[in-house]
Amino acid sequence: MLDRTNQGHPPKKAVLYRMVTAEHTCPYGLKAKDSLQRSGYDVDDRHLATREETDAFKAQHGVATTPQVFMEDDRVGGYDDLRRFLGKPVADPKATSYRPVIVLFTMTGLMAMAASFAVDGNPLTLRAAEWFIAFSMVVLGLLKLQNVESFSTMFLNYDLLAKRWVPYSYIYPYAEALAGVLMIAGALNWLSVPVALFIGAVGAISVFKAVYLDKRELKCACVGGSSNVPLGFISLTENLMMVAMAVWMAAASFGIAGHAM
Repeated sequence: MLDRTNQGHPPKKAVLYRMVTAEHTCPYGLKAKDSLQRSGYDVDDRHLATREETDAFKAQHGVATTPQVFMEDDRVGGYDDLRRFLGKPVADPKATSYRPVIVLFTMTGLMAMAASFAVDGNPLTLRAAEWFIAFSMVVLGLLKLQNVESFSTMFLNYDLLAKRWVPYSYIYPYAEALAGVLMIAGALNWLSVPVALFIGAVGAISVFKAVYLDKRELKCACVGGSSNVPLGFISLTENLMMVAMAVWMAAASFGIAGHAM
């Protein structure tokens, strides 16, 4: 590996070996080339044109993967090693991250304001707030439905009803998405309100018990079964939003609230 004590005066030439065949172009090779060029390096881009050539290269240099970057005949390493060498962060796939939910709620909020503007000419309306919750329910349901098996496995770690009746772990994402769609349309409140109220209340109680009473450290299934979002405030918020939306729409149906979708 390249001695990194010389990073204060890095060489301006780099040799990049990456797999480029008729069937496959390594995406990390493209990323490595782009990173080097953006950092001011003159890249000697050498293609490994066949699987045999790639395997021979890996065997010769004792590496398990390509691309590989060399500078002054010293090996920097693969794509992650290159990012570290260039002083750039390297994502940890197992690290806890709130990014998925931040992006989700940001986008559903913008969607709600856009829809409100299209209908009422004003993005900041009560309807926009209602749509924000309904859109969020639909997108959260969609993420869970991408892999229901994976979601149900993670969900069974903490949901009280699912632990007693396993099929509920498969029903939940469909129920959440259906209630959200109906709430967006303002249709069949007799169905969407009790569904959202039930799954939201059970979910909120389950999360509160697991996190705040039992003090368990679990991953949240709120954005699907493969996320690294910790179970806690986010999942509790998801469920409380559904409960609040159900109560609001029920009140509106009886003329208690001032607006119903």
